[in-house]
This record gives sequence, structure tokens and C-alpha cells, in this order.
Amino acid sequence: MARGPGGFGFGGGRGFIGGGFRGGGGMPGGRKVVAADLQLMILALLAEKPAHGYELIRLFEQRSNGFYTPSAGMVYPALTYLGEIGHAAVVPAGNRKLYMITAEGLRHLEANRAGADAMLEALGRIGARMEQVREAYAGLDALDPKAADDLHKARHALKHALMRTADRTPDEARRITRILERATAEILNSRS
Repeated sequence: MARGPGGFGFGGGRGFIGGGFRGGGGMPGGRKVVAADLQLMILALLAEKPAHGYELIRLFEQRSNGFYTPSAGMVYPALTYLGEIGHAAVVPAGNRKLYMITAEGLRHLEANRAGADAMLEALGRIGARMEQVREAYAGLDALDPKAADDLHKARHALKHALMRTADRTPDEARRITRILERATAEILNSRS
């Protein structure tokens, strides 16, 4: 696999912007993270404590409340790369490998600490929001699966409509704001 400035080839140069991830457009729908960002977050987790690859996957899942769970096909190549460049070391632990940050990796992490912390915090924030959405719609599936599916489709369509108008003018942004405010008021009034 060809390695470039970002480490290696997955992610296609796209990542999550909303919480500080490099690239453009990925994580919310596809949950993609640029290789260099994943490597930096792994170093931050290893700085807290040495871990097995599977433990790192679970840590991402826990920190993001289930929103982001990188695959083994992403984490293990990242760990291999971090080992190759001297940022991580591996110690056999039974039939598994225990990864730990090296002094060089710690220096790299400290030089990029703000970015690592921002990305991990963004994962937590997004995960908390997703949990709120899950809780808001809990039970609807059991009561009426078609209504739950229709609601999901409508939310998805709204998200895509908003994404397609990312280059909106200030007047268009105000128009969309008024539409969303009316929809919010109508939703809240229907519950009264």
C-alpha cells in the first residue's frame, strides 16, 4: 500500500469537518476519518494507557457513544504505520499485541495535542447528540415501524437538502431558518 503524508491510503482524503477533522465531507454519513487523524487519535488513546488493537476500537466506540467504530482494517494498519515511524511500540502479551506510545510518538502528540483533543471531543459530542436522537425516537419502531421509517426518511431528506444548500446566500439562509422555525413550532404545538 502506498504511503504518503497522511500515512496510508484509506479515507480517500475525506474526513469530518464539523468537529475539526481534516478533509471534506465524510464522517456523518460514511463515518470516514483521514488516516493522519486516526493515527493522531490512536496516539492520544495510547498516551492514556497501552492497549490492544481491539481495545482501541472499543475505546472509539465508547467515546463516541457508538457513533464511530473504526474497523480492524483501519486500526491495525494505523498501528503498523505508527510502529514503522517510531511513534508506537508493540509488546507481545500472550497471543495478542500490546501497543504503547513511544517518546517520539509522545513528542508528535504533544505538538498536535490541540487537534487530537478536538477530534476526540468532537466524537464524544456527536455521539451524545446521536444518543439524544435515539432516545427521542425510542419505542416508535415498536409502536409503528412504518411511521418510524417515514420519520427517518424525512430527517434524512432534510439533512441532504441542507447539505445541498451549503453555498447559500445570507437571504437563502434566513429563508431556510424561517422554514425550520415554523416546522419546529408546528411540531411542538402538535404535542400540546
